[in-house]
Amino acid sequence: MVLEMIGINKGFFNVKALNNVSLNLQKGEVHALVGENGAGKSTLMKILAGIYQPDEGEIRLNGKQVILSSPNVSQNYGISIIHQELNLIPNMTVAENIFLGREPKKLGLFSNIHHMNRETKKLLERFDLNLDPNAIVSSLSIGEQQIVEIAKAMSRNAEILIMDEPTAVLEEREVQKLFDLIYQFKNQGVSIIYISHRLNELKRFCDRLTVLRDGQFVKTLPMEGLTEKEIANLMVGRELNELYPAIRNTIGEEILRVESLTRKPNFEDVSFSVKRGEIIGFAGLIGAGRTELVRTIFGDWRPDGGAIFWKGKKTDFRSPEDAVKAGIGFATEDRKHTGLFLDMSVSQNISVTCTRKVSKWHFIRKQVEGKLVQRNIEQLNVKVNKITNPVKNLSGGNQQKVVLAKWMAAESELFILDEPTRGIDVGAKGEIYELISQLAAEGKAVIIISSDLPELLGICNRILVMYRGQIKGELDHSIANEQNVMVLAAGV
Repeated sequence: MVLEMIGINKGFFNVKALNNVSLNLQKGEVHALVGENGAGKSTLMKILAGIYQPDEGEIRLNGKQVILSSPNVSQNYGISIIHQELNLIPNMTVAENIFLGREPKKLGLFSNIHHMNRETKKLLERFDLNLDPNAIVSSLSIGEQQIVEIAKAMSRNAEILIMDEPTAVLEEREVQKLFDLIYQFKNQGVSIIYISHRLNELKRFCDRLTVLRDGQFVKTLPMEGLTEKEIANLMVGRELNELYPAIRNTIGEEILRVESLTRKPNFEDVSFSVKRGEIIGFAGLIGAGRTELVRTIFGDWRPDGGAIFWKGKKTDFRSPEDAVKAGIGFATEDRKHTGLFLDMSVSQNISVTCTRKVSKWHFIRKQVEGKLVQRNIEQLNVKVNKITNPVKNLSGGNQQKVVLAKWMAAESELFILDEPTRGIDVGAKGEIYELISQLAAEGKAVIIISSDLPELLGICNRILVMYRGQIKGELDHSIANEQNVMVLAAGV
């Protein structure tokens, strides 16, 4: 065995995150690690990466016991991690992020920028991504940042590579490139621990699977012969029903119309509409302009031309505040930086969109706030000990539910959801889909941007496909499939 983790225990704030968990890894193996949000997957991997220290337990590498006291120590043992939450420095360049802390030197003193840029370009070319190594990371899309995160881990020539939700915001083309690289690593003897909520991915290249539930080890099994449904049932400990609710066809009047909206170079001459009770999806490859389009509609960016009509009237949202007051909620793709106030409480994060409801004479009425927050938490099944705890203490999936809860608390009429189930387990996904369906049934309108094509196909009335800043085509749910969506997304 390349790796053995034996009897690992870890607690936070008197909560047991891991209880007697064990995991082993063979040379050249791709080992899937699965479980619901909060099952302990990321905590276990952060212990392996030297970020956390176990309270109890033993770690062996190639048969020898080791103490991984820091990330540097872990990296020196040949362990590298691709984090679920991006771990990049926004105001540094792509190349500087990839080689941070191990910059090649010129004359032993100065960073060799030319060498860093050249090596960075080689790494990014493996994804067919023509990205400037000198680009500042904050200027990149989330998908591009994810590829930079992957390239950073690849550049360390690790013997053990941990991939925590690496495809969550990648499109099918980039996903396939990553899978090709995984096969290369496997053939080179690199051992990979792969965490993903996209169960169809696991079947493609994983050799074995370990299931965690509520911080405890459940089972390790060969992947061969397992179905996606069997994996999902092991994760949640119960029989799961159909993932997607039935698509409703009772559509009301138009609530939003966009005509010839343009913001160069991101998108140009975009026109579409959405009606009450309707769920429309936006598909497209990284850089297609989908996120930039909805940010402009939401008033975050100013358009160069075109018009936005809200409830039949031409409207000019000069800021997100204007859009929120009108009745639009926007769950961004980056919950860590733009979706939540991580150091603030769960309660504050949910009530921030409706302070007028819970305040009097500019003072927050805690009892009113508590009732509103509790109602939304129960509706979304958010797992939280106390609503006064910082939202950063929640798992990624529960953080995403808090993002959705704040717009429900605001009683939004149009929900714009950018990657709404990123990093969310299959059980919670079903709950989110049911909630989205319920919003539509109540006459709300929903716009979904997603890199998960089965998600769009499973829940949307219509799918609009963008290519290089323009809408390439529109598909009704009755005729949409992965093939015809990807043909439009590739501009064919």
